[in-house]
Amino acid sequence: MTKIRIAIQKSGRLNEDSIKLLKDCGISIDNGKDQLKADARNFPMEVFYLRNGDIPQYLKDGVVDIAIIGENVLIEKGEGIAIHEKLGFSKCKVSLAVPKGTQYSSVQDFQGKRIATSYPNTVKKYLAGKNVVSDLHIINGSVEIAPNIGLADAICDIVSSGSTLFKNNLKEVEVMFTSEAVLAVSPKISEDRKSILSKLQFRIQSVLTARQSKYILLNVPNDKLDAIIKIIPGMRSPTVLPLAEEGWSSVHTVLDKHTFWEVIDELKQAGAEGILVCPIEKMVL
Repeated sequence: MTKIRIAIQKSGRLNEDSIKLLKDCGISIDNGKDQLKADARNFPMEVFYLRNGDIPQYLKDGVVDIAIIGENVLIEKGEGIAIHEKLGFSKCKVSLAVPKGTQYSSVQDFQGKRIATSYPNTVKKYLAGKNVVSDLHIINGSVEIAPNIGLADAICDIVSSGSTLFKNNLKEVEVMFTSEAVLAVSPKISEDRKSILSKLQFRIQSVLTARQSKYILLNVPNDKLDAIIKIIPGMRSPTVLPLAEEGWSSVHTVLDKHTFWEVIDELKQAGAEGILVCPIEKMVL
């Protein structure tokens, strides 16, 4: 039986989030400790556990068909590899940073400076677009220490909370781009595996849509129903059901989690009562 081959990070936060996404998609993986390859029990899939930086080459060579990988790694090493889905987790920035005491006015300040990074292709392309030429020092691992030991004037690295920069007396001065986990696809994927990919994407999209949404139920006096419905249009329109108490209705709808609290405030002001919020496990559109 044909199986789709997916690569995920061997360890770390991206590994945990990737496994959770597959689990939420209903895919059970039979993997033991330190296994580098495992089969899915209930979906035609093989899972390869690889170093993040090695995954783009495996995709290019067609050793794996798809991968859950950081967009930043794909930009650095994955030219020609298509992104089929942004996954909404493992978000970070790829930024340039300098010692806190350094005066900074614009990206032109990096002209001729020494920059330590493990993203040389990304930095070179970004600075070339700004007509800036710098001396790049390629470091695999912790680059934050480079300015402190005199190896570089600045660094380029991923930034999540900024705490690592702070601890190393650095400040972020230029955000090159934002990154998140993505579903990347090999240019050599076969037609029969594309069919499996389509089924997987359908499941992923259902999970991601649910993660962005909240299901709410609220009680509304009928004379305020029109005003409430204007606030919550829902996916098509909200569901309205009569309550046992005459003159009242129950309204059911879905809200985007990013505007959730603002809408709840409006609903309360418009006369909604007994608002109940429920998580959504899957959302098939």
